[in-house]
Amino acid sequence: MKTLKRWGSVIAGALLAAAFAQTARATPPPAEVFFKDADIAEAVLSPNGRQLAVTTARGTKRTGLAVFDLATGKPMRTAQFSDGDVSQVHWVNDNRLIFGVVDMSDGSGRPNGQPGLFAVNPDGSQMHQLVRRMGRPVVINGASGNDRLLNWNHRLLRVPAPRVGDANEEVLLAEMSLDERHTATPLWLNTRTGRTRSPDIAAPRDTVDWVTDSRGELRVAITRREGRIAAFWRGPGREDWQPLFDSPELHTPFGIRAVDDAGQLYVTQAKGQNGETVLSRYDFERRAPEAKPMVVTPGFNFQGAVLNDGFGAALGVRVVTDGESTVWFHPMLKALQQEADDRFPGRVNRIDCRRCGEPGMTALVRSFSDRDPGQLWVYQALPPEGEKSWRPVGRVRDDIKPSEMATVDFHRIQARDGRDLPLWVTKSAQAQGPLPAVVLVHGGPWVRGNVWGWHAQAQFLASRGYAVIEPEFRGSTGYGQAHFRAGFRQWGQAMQDDVADALRWAQKQGIASDKACIVGASYGGYSTLMGLVKDPDLYRCGVAWLAVTDLELLLKGSWWVDDDTSGESRKYRLPEMIGDLQKDADMIAANSPVRQAARIKAPLLLAFGEDDRRVPLVHGERMRKALREAGSEPVWVTYPGEGHGFGIVANRIDFAERMAAFLARHLQPQP
Repeated sequence: MKTLKRWGSVIAGALLAAAFAQTARATPPPAEVFFKDADIAEAVLSPNGRQLAVTTARGTKRTGLAVFDLATGKPMRTAQFSDGDVSQVHWVNDNRLIFGVVDMSDGSGRPNGQPGLFAVNPDGSQMHQLVRRMGRPVVINGASGNDRLLNWNHRLLRVPAPRVGDANEEVLLAEMSLDERHTATPLWLNTRTGRTRSPDIAAPRDTVDWVTDSRGELRVAITRREGRIAAFWRGPGREDWQPLFDSPELHTPFGIRAVDDAGQLYVTQAKGQNGETVLSRYDFERRAPEAKPMVVTPGFNFQGAVLNDGFGAALGVRVVTDGESTVWFHPMLKALQQEADDRFPGRVNRIDCRRCGEPGMTALVRSFSDRDPGQLWVYQALPPEGEKSWRPVGRVRDDIKPSEMATVDFHRIQARDGRDLPLWVTKSAQAQGPLPAVVLVHGGPWVRGNVWGWHAQAQFLASRGYAVIEPEFRGSTGYGQAHFRAGFRQWGQAMQDDVADALRWAQKQGIASDKACIVGASYGGYSTLMGLVKDPDLYRCGVAWLAVTDLELLLKGSWWVDDDTSGESRKYRLPEMIGDLQKDADMIAANSPVRQAARIKAPLLLAFGEDDRRVPLVHGERMRKALREAGSEPVWVTYPGEGHGFGIVANRIDFAERMAAFLARHLQPQP
């Protein structure tokens, strides 16, 4: 599909129609198609629903901001920078937007991670820089600076939801302390004048995070001190703080999820034998979550959001199980969801509305699937022409042809000890019989690995002829507290067995052949190395990038190695989750790849960012040295300026091509 060069092309009826003109390729799509930046990065409706802000790099070298008048389709080129990309766009009111600017051209490891804060009118006028960008000058591309600029360590807490007749110009920020405590001090910032004011609320000591209602009223304060975490509540019309809980960090009684404008607190708590979390209202009289939950997702933790447009109680709940769905409480929104699902069947249709539930409601609908990164539509209940309408905005990634993409399936199997083991399989819809397999191990490890949708890494590997197996090994979040805690002190042990069990299951099911490699980043890179150590019969090769290789270094740190693992984490969290340096010394040594390098015989590709502070380069250098001494020279690549992830598009593409060539040498997939 031809890349459109005009900003005005983002909204065009022909764009979507052209996207469905599928043409067969003799070869799989190039790596660039999967790993370049999206064509539409963000799309956000104005409060009145009459304008749409879009960030895109179409026709330019950098991602810029354009605003479209939905009545006329006329675009306004609102913000463009030569040394950075616009991101994190929010409407303050119908005539004011804020955004950040991040430059990834130097790599993810350079001091560019804090985007600062800018404000601008939709037509590009009255642009002001309000918060400094880390490591960048104050005045850029005509944006006016002043001596009162806030430092880069101010982050956005809340943009108040607008109300009819309210000309709000302020946003709520938190100033993060630069010491290890990371305390958060709130302040209001005027986006036109740059003036600040205090909320005039006495914060509990050691507050590190806040939860607000839609108007920015501080309702929950989260504190952290000496391995304990506590939460405090401030109800409407009150100045004092009521304790909600105080517990060790890894043993909180419930989680704080949201506050609506009716003063209701929504929390999550573990229920049942497997400890899946459910969404509940908090009962302030009982000082505990309500006994009857609002939302239960059997087999999954509650993951999602309470949807509130700023005018009272919640309108609905967005829920993620294996995929995403939305339960609306308002009848008009229920009807709109049904209309979207009928119009775009077999897809997730995510609705973001303005003037929600009113006759003049406008909604932005993102419709996506496992084979399609997404198509954006604007729905208007009462457009200027008088009848409700659906208008295409564009495709998230123009070059992705859904017919060429793989399908993604979710399975639940049993690990060797009988524990439930969720996993994902991505493979070509046209594939017949067992395929060479790539086991893709997610990082974290204490995160959820996947959710149904389009994912670049798995789709790229599937396009090269592989069945991609992604296990949600124990220790992963999202599947109950029992599954999460079963991974404690199990690096290289039961967690690693789950990875092997997932591959063996896929082989027995006829999904995967006996030819397989294991790959992953961060913890996934660690798991790749330990897979080659523990199960040499399973894997013909391994690809590990940004990989933890030295558990002792991770747990202890070093005065001469610069990393971002905090002293509190090493003292209070990692000993319980990974192991104690003294009490578990033998276990740590037995499951540290750098200590077990002599057992790795399979070909191995190692890749690292030279400026990584999460897993410093020394992890890779020590592993490379140990492998050399054992007589197994790895393929080695490092990327200057990159941190814990490859931010430069050229580096992402380069690494993908290197990995594909390496896997092909050892797995020899069929075309």
